[in-house]
Amino acid sequence: MRVAHIITSLGEGGAQAVLFRLCTNDPGNQHTIISLMPEARYGQMLSERGFRVINLDMPRGKFRLGPLWRLWKLLRQERFDIVQTWMYHPDLLGGLVARLAGQRRIFWGIRHTGLEPEHSARSTIWIARCCAWLSPWLPTAIVCCADRAAEVHQAVGYAADKLRVIPNGYQFSQWDTEPDEARALRHSLGIDDDTLLIGMVARCHAQKDHPGLLDAIVTLRQQGMAIRCLLVGDEVTRDNPEVDHWLTRRNLGDSVLALGTRTDIPVVMAALDLHVLSSQGGEGFPNVVAEAMAAGTPCVVTDVGDAARIVADDGWVVPPSDSAALAEAIAAALTERQQHPAAWQERQRRCRRRIRDEYGVARMVSAYTSLWQSTLPAPGEPVAEQPVATERGAPRPGAITSGIAPPTERQSP
Repeated sequence: MRVAHIITSLGEGGAQAVLFRLCTNDPGNQHTIISLMPEARYGQMLSERGFRVINLDMPRGKFRLGPLWRLWKLLRQERFDIVQTWMYHPDLLGGLVARLAGQRRIFWGIRHTGLEPEHSARSTIWIARCCAWLSPWLPTAIVCCADRAAEVHQAVGYAADKLRVIPNGYQFSQWDTEPDEARALRHSLGIDDDTLLIGMVARCHAQKDHPGLLDAIVTLRQQGMAIRCLLVGDEVTRDNPEVDHWLTRRNLGDSVLALGTRTDIPVVMAALDLHVLSSQGGEGFPNVVAEAMAAGTPCVVTDVGDAARIVADDGWVVPPSDSAALAEAIAAALTERQQHPAAWQERQRRCRRRIRDEYGVARMVSAYTSLWQSTLPAPGEPVAEQPVATERGAPRPGAITSGIAPPTERQSP
């Protein structure tokens, strides 16, 4: 199949990483990637691997007709078998342009669970509601990255019979690091092997609730627990006045290291004893949780998006915006780490096994391919839009169905 992907940008982000893994692990389909904005990191990486990447150069935060006209001409000329959009703006703009260009097999992509004003821009909420209104007729199907995302969007008016859930998939080998690498990172940061080390990989954004995590660390210090913490993510450095204020106000300068963006995330995850996700909301399928577990690092998470579903019985789940509960869960985890090493090692093995078995990249690729193929006409049939079918049969009204299908032999690692 010739598949066109339309995405807002190819810079850093969870959706971009998933799109990259999907394309680079799917030799059976021909992928063209179209970014509404200028060239960025993942676009360069895809180009280097031989993929066709088209940047429409729309300025950030500004609407321009020129890039959409270029998109219309491209889709009109090339007549892709499938158009897959990623996130709200491409769902709306890319979906409408694709339909006007004569494309009929259009698949939306939802990567978000929260549409609360405190977690989402007003424009984003407005666009999501427009998509809900258009959803009965514009997309062939709507791919959600999380069960919670499907539930939330059905509640705001998205066509329930078109919602499909395909969780993110991961290349397990990427998270296989040597113990010496993790030890070397700790030592380079002045952290010895016996120090309890927690961390969070997340950009500097209100929804991530860094202050809530820092409040939990203050509570743990007051209880006599000596821990260190690594904060990794875009703009999470002491050069950011907001981050500096968080740490100075709580007198945590000696306990918390704000490292900013790093390219060695698998090693960072392996160096941690415990990864924490303290988000208030807005998460879909939080990649960092699955990535930490793939590295053998157990997690404490707030109950946002599909975080609780990812950790299952192998981690700790607390309500969002509750630093006391967060501190209690971190203490429970680190107590097991110190006092019950055999149980902790078994938990680490279960974390890795869960991600390998439930969230492998071959499983994700197979699910997307099966969904796309289910809409294509059989050989010899006239080309016409087909109803979406799944291995469970045609969806019944009001049902949210899973796009997961077993990986084919070709896609097995």
